[in-house]
Amino acid sequence: MQLAINAGSEYLNFEGEVLLPLSFIDNVSSYCLFNYGYNRESKKIGNFMELKYVGDMPIVSKHGVSFDHTQVDKYTYLTAAVELLEALSYGPTETTQHLYNSRGDEYSASELLELLKKFCKNIDELFDKRHERANELVHGLVDRVEDNDSLTNDERKAWLNNIDMMRDYYLQYITNSSAYECALEALSEEIHIAKVKEVIIPLFRNYGMVLSDLTSVLEARKSPIDSDMEVKTTSNGLIGIVKFSHR
Repeated sequence: MQLAINAGSEYLNFEGEVLLPLSFIDNVSSYCLFNYGYNRESKKIGNFMELKYVGDMPIVSKHGVSFDHTQVDKYTYLTAAVELLEALSYGPTETTQHLYNSRGDEYSASELLELLKKFCKNIDELFDKRHERANELVHGLVDRVEDNDSLTNDERKAWLNNIDMMRDYYLQYITNSSAYECALEALSEEIHIAKVKEVIIPLFRNYGMVLSDLTSVLEARKSPIDSDMEVKTTSNGLIGIVKFSHR
């Protein structure tokens, strides 16, 4: 999908073909808050503090907004990460059984936030930094557009407006990423404190993806932990056997 603002127009260019009135924009996405006429000083990232699915990382250009499907919204993995945290809290030998007995539903955003507060000691610090990270991202995009001498004035104005339109989207994307990073850090700490040597997980509901992302977090610890996962087929389906080596 592409959204584009035509400079000097009162219309939103949807999919590069259909022109829609700007009054329609609220129905396109609750995150696309358009303010015609870009002003770096007057535009600030919103201040809401919540978790919700927003979508893949945006790719903004003078033509509109598309999405990078290789950079998924980390909200997708939050339920799996929290379920792993809960399972590990019962001890590594009980982890598999608790994961198989998980309710099977996605946690609501409010449930995720409460559980993250339970397991993540530094969640407030991470969330406090999300505004700084979002503003740095947006200002970096703006600087590249303003320094691009190959653009016409109309192209630059359209590009800046498209960036401006996605400001709250960027904040939500980074908020979700911060929550996921918090969960990974908590998993790393749980594995370190309990000296977990092995965990067996069912390969569904993104558990394998979470543990794959956890690898770099474990390696970055002051006392690094190496991890390796082996996939096996059992009567219950595919399982992952994750081994941890504490240095």
